[in-house]
Amino acid sequence: MKWLAVMLLLACTAASAQGLMADAPANAAAASQSLPDAGKAAFVLDIIAPDEIKQTLERHLDLQRYRTLTDLTDEELDRLLDQARLDARNLIATLGYFSPVIDIERLPPGDAAASQRVSIKVTVGAPVQVSEVQLRFVGPIATDLQAAEQRQLIQESWSLSAGSRFTQARWSDAKQQALRQLTTRRYPAGSVTQTLADIDPVTRQVRLELTLESGPAYQLGELVVTGLGRFDADLVRRLARIPVGADYDQAALVQAQQRLTESGFFSSAFVSIDTRTDPQAARVLVALREAKLQKIVVGVGASTDSGARVSVEHLHNQLPWLGWNATSKLSVDRETQYIGTSLTAPPDERGWRWNTLALLLNQTSGSFDVASQRLRAGASKETERIDRSYYLQFDRADSAATDLTEFERTESITANYSFTLRSFNAMPFPTGGWAWGLELGGGTTLGSENVPFGRVLTRWQNFWQLGSSSQAPTNRHAGRLSLRGQVGAVVAKDGASLPATQLFLAGGDNSVRGYSLRSIGTDLKDGQVSAGRYMVVGSLEWQHPITRNGVLTEWESVLFVDAGAVADRPADLQAKVGVGAGARWKSPVGPLQIDLAYGVDDRKWRLHMNLGFSF
Repeated sequence: MKWLAVMLLLACTAASAQGLMADAPANAAAASQSLPDAGKAAFVLDIIAPDEIKQTLERHLDLQRYRTLTDLTDEELDRLLDQARLDARNLIATLGYFSPVIDIERLPPGDAAASQRVSIKVTVGAPVQVSEVQLRFVGPIATDLQAAEQRQLIQESWSLSAGSRFTQARWSDAKQQALRQLTTRRYPAGSVTQTLADIDPVTRQVRLELTLESGPAYQLGELVVTGLGRFDADLVRRLARIPVGADYDQAALVQAQQRLTESGFFSSAFVSIDTRTDPQAARVLVALREAKLQKIVVGVGASTDSGARVSVEHLHNQLPWLGWNATSKLSVDRETQYIGTSLTAPPDERGWRWNTLALLLNQTSGSFDVASQRLRAGASKETERIDRSYYLQFDRADSAATDLTEFERTESITANYSFTLRSFNAMPFPTGGWAWGLELGGGTTLGSENVPFGRVLTRWQNFWQLGSSSQAPTNRHAGRLSLRGQVGAVVAKDGASLPATQLFLAGGDNSVRGYSLRSIGTDLKDGQVSAGRYMVVGSLEWQHPITRNGVLTEWESVLFVDAGAVADRPADLQAKVGVGAGARWKSPVGPLQIDLAYGVDDRKWRLHMNLGFSF
């Protein structure tokens, strides 16, 4: 019986196989009618629409994901096209068009690599415009007289005003901006409690409503510092300069954070407010990471003024017993070689820091080689906008002509004061604003004859934006003018021997381009050039943004004219002029300056390259 069952099973299996073999041609023919050719894409998508809409659909339309499928049936493609119409309408609505006409067609293939073409044609009318905006304030900000300026700022800065075009992105940006302006001053716990965009597709108008809940106003309380090891919380308090009882201001906390990181004591700092504490005395949280106690930095660089440069710097953040930080540096290039050490004390309660400096310097100064020594002791205070310092300084300079071995020694001691005021709109890439610096000094020469003298040096830098003040985009594309100037004078009796380091020279990357570094000075009878008592330098530069397809790039072109003069008497000042063109690049480490300048008096071309901006 078992053998009989096995024989019957084999017979049935063979019959079934023969039936499947007979039906195979018919099944294959049916499949070939419903599926595209093997290896071909399902369809090629053509979008015919204005550029803005076309780019949005090409980037976000879900239909794009199915183009390369090779087993997509006609029925499945029809369902995808129906869904694509809805997706396209929703995407176009985010751009402010709520009544678009969307035509979708299946066309014969125009490409051998695809089975067919799908065409999406979009026709739009006028976009939706904002007809009315209502900004409401809820909470203390609504009635607090001290918050009137903040309320006015939020209202006047609202970016989606009546008459402007409505898009979802602009609506989101406007809400975020209003919330940011609310929470960055006095009300860090503020929030958006209600929003409404009431759109009428027929009239193509939208009515906007936004309600801002301020929450309580916060005042700053005690500092809670974490991450300290070597240093104490009192140093953090003096560096941060966050007054207890002041209104919360996020910008002030960011500035405190920058002061902590720029002090050299800390490698990182994060300052925030604890909104869970009493609003009238909210804790200020300061999270720190101390910098290494000692650090060695090796640097290499180059400039067209002084050639290749090698430097080694050692930093000690807390000298034993004294507690000051020390910076020692050795730098060597073609024109200048120096080694120096500076000691700086932690800041006192008013932010002033005692400091000392010892410096040995060799440099080419006009036609002379100058070996100088400098000792300085004083105090300084640096803030975001103002730097001040006063100090006593001893100078000794041994000067010799570059072709002689004999030298002349001069010495002086002076009392000095310096002041710098900055008002730039952005650092280190300023496009507007100004800065002014002043150095005043007075003292006497030392040696066989003590001769009193006075010294003054003033500097100025200004940026003027070109174009109509009412059209910000025009301003950015029109560029700006940069004006830079220096005036210096040393007043002493005729024949007084002053150290060359107290006198003036011009020429170089940041002075008069077209001339080598410190090559413009007083012309002596034997044809040599020495440092002089009076100096005037001026520069006018047109900086113009470089665009690509109408979009601003990180590059700018410049045209400039520089002029400078140095002499021992004001009547002898004769300007030397340099003209040229160049480029600026906003590099990750600061502005890179590349200039080709022609020295009119020397009749020579000179390439100038410089990295960074400082005043």
